[in-house]
Amino acid sequence: MTVIRLIARPLLASTFAVGAVAALKNAPALAEKSKPVIDRIVPAIDKAAPQLPVPHDALTLVRLNAAVQLVAALQLARGRAPRVSSAVLAASLAPTTVAGHPFWEEKDPQARQAQQLHFFKNLSVLGGLILAAVDTEGQPGVAYRAQAVGRTARREAKHLARESKLSAKLAAKSVTS
Repeated sequence: MTVIRLIARPLLASTFAVGAVAALKNAPALAEKSKPVIDRIVPAIDKAAPQLPVPHDALTLVRLNAAVQLVAALQLARGRAPRVSSAVLAASLAPTTVAGHPFWEEKDPQARQAQQLHFFKNLSVLGGLILAAVDTEGQPGVAYRAQAVGRTARREAKHLARESKLSAKLAAKSVTS
C-alpha cells in the first residue's frame, strides 16, 4: 500500500465513523427525520428483491445503516477490502444524504444554504468513494484480466487452427505421395 493510500483511506473513512457513532446515539431523532425517505425506499427494495429480509421500522434501519457504515469505515481505514468497503459506503451514503439534507424542503434561506452545502459535500465524498471503489492499486482490474484471458484464448485458438490446417495438408500430401 502506498503512503497516499495509507493516509487517504482513514481520512475518507473518518467522516463515516464519526457519523455512524452519532447516528447510533441519536437514532430515534434520525429515524423520525428519515422516515419519508425510508417509506419510499423500502417498498422499492421489497419489489426489486422480495427475498431480502428488509426491516420496515425506521429506527431499525437507521441503526442498521449506522452499523454498516461503522464497519465499512473501519475496514476502509485499515485497508481491508477497501474497494468493497468504499462501494458499501457509497451505497449507504445516497439515502443518508437525501434523508439528512433535503435542502429543497427548507423555507429559511440560511437553513437551505446550510443543508445545500452538506448535501453537496456528501456528493463530493461520494466521488471520493467511487474513486476508492475502483482503485486497483496499480494492478490490473478484473475486467482487464478477463479481457486479457479472452484475447489469449482467441490468439491460441487461431494458432491451433492454423497448425491443424497445416497438419491436414501435410497428411494429405503424404497420403497422395
